[in-house]
Amino acid sequence: MQFLSVLLHPDLIINNMFYAIIAQDSPDSLQKRIAHRPQHLARIQVLQNLGKLLLAGPFPAIDAVDPGKEGFSGSLIVAEFESLHDAIHWAHQDPFYTAGVYASVEVKPFRKTLP
Repeated sequence: MQFLSVLLHPDLIINNMFYAIIAQDSPDSLQKRIAHRPQHLARIQVLQNLGKLLLAGPFPAIDAVDPGKEGFSGSLIVAEFESLHDAIHWAHQDPFYTAGVYASVEVKPFRKTLP
């Protein structure tokens, strides 16, 4: 049905693409991460509900699923946005960024190939 809509209304084509949001945590940020996690996850859940989230998760600071007190070294979010500008703006509004959990955030266009 969507294909038919595009044929009848080519102006409705949306060329959104994926962007990888790669964040590096600040030193000793685990307590801030824990405190702001509910708000951070709520924003990501909105992307999921809109069908725009490809994947999201943290980088454990050690080789373990649960790094315990070692915490995390950063995060990766791959989601669909209208533009690089929109993806950067979204990333800079994240509670982990505004609260100082993230020391830096890099946003790059991402093209999903597999699966």
